Amino acid sequence: MRTINLEIPTPEWAEPLLPPARYKGAKGGRASGKSQFFAGLLVEESVANPDLRSVCIREVQRSLKFSAKSLIEKKIREFGVEGEFNILEREIRRRGGRGIIIFEGMQDHTADSLKSLEGFGRAWVEEAQNLSKRSMELLLPTIREPGSEIWFSWNPDQPTDPVDTLFSDLASDPDAVVVHVTYRQNPFCPEESRKDAARSLATDPDAHEHIWLGGYNKRSQARVLAGIWVSYDFEPGEDWDGPYYGLDFGFSQDPFSCNEVWVNAETLYIRREAYKIELELDDTPDFLRRRLPGCEGYVIRADSARPDSISYLKRHGFPKIVGCPKPPGSVEDGIAHLRQYKKIVIHPDCEGTIDEARLWSYKVDPKTGDVLPTLIDKHNNAWDAVRYSLFPLIRFRKPTHFDPRQLTPRMTSTF
Repeated sequence: MRTINLEIPTPEWAEPLLPPARYKGAKGGRASGKSQFFAGLLVEESVANPDLRSVCIREVQRSLKFSAKSLIEKKIREFGVEGEFNILEREIRRRGGRGIIIFEGMQDHTADSLKSLEGFGRAWVEEAQNLSKRSMELLLPTIREPGSEIWFSWNPDQPTDPVDTLFSDLASDPDAVVVHVTYRQNPFCPEESRKDAARSLATDPDAHEHIWLGGYNKRSQARVLAGIWVSYDFEPGEDWDGPYYGLDFGFSQDPFSCNEVWVNAETLYIRREAYKIELELDDTPDFLRRRLPGCEGYVIRADSARPDSISYLKRHGFPKIVGCPKPPGSVEDGIAHLRQYKKIVIHPDCEGTIDEARLWSYKVDPKTGDVLPTLIDKHNNAWDAVRYSLFPLIRFRKPTHFDPRQLTPRMTSTF
């Protein structure tokens, strides 16, 4: 048998995950390198064992574009082992053996269909915070090959999520290991991510703790869009209404956001965003054209509080941009309009909008814990832009008392 020697740089935080264990978990914040590590480990083990059969899992797998496939392919190239694999459109096969790496969404499976995974030695669950209790109960007994392992990588949301409950229950089990890691422990963290994290810490420590340090989302009960939004890959259909464009100008540490919005079958879709902190006005026209190709040909409804910026864009290639009116109660009416959709689907490309969907919140009484009907003026720039884009569709009324506690979530969000 041919010997292949691999030299793989491994961060110190990942060393506890190298020895064999039935359950391995890496949780923490953004840019910590969790997915990079597991992708590299999967390639390494597939090289060592040509017959290893592995599955990469998400709760929802709408497109391979947002699966681990491209990351695994990248690791294959980095390690210089392209000759050991046959990379196909939907799977990766090991040459010289019967090994394979496939990519599955748990929502597409039943107990019977999951039997096809029997005989698989590795299962890696990405974005495991989204894995439902049903999916967990289906998956664990299915991966039962001798010496098999189940890996989980996730950014924590709630301590009651099934993946957090699993590792809490296994806290004293020697066959389970979990590490918590942040960008600070990642020696390969890009400098751009470190700067973004620093900005987050300076402007909103709570968001920084959740997004960058992997803390639980303390604002979950007060989230404006709790239970409504999901995120998966899609492309607008020819019969969809739209695109609608809305724009909110950033100021200081507030992000600039312009969003492309579509409507179909009582569902709101957000396909693209132009989202950036500290965007200079002079750079705005080119930034919009790069992020939202063709938007200059449509009406863009922008924050009317910035007539000078609207005039600048109008003179620099965006003749249809207009100021969006702000009638009394328009924010509350806009939120009511957003919540009337059966669901809001955010494309995974729209990372800023997704972050805001997680964090846009009402105030909470610090003494009682009650959710108050007062919005926190943070994490709302993208959603202001979305509201502006939908202005002609919103039914406005006189301001009324708005109590978010009367709203019942209708769907579990995934991202």
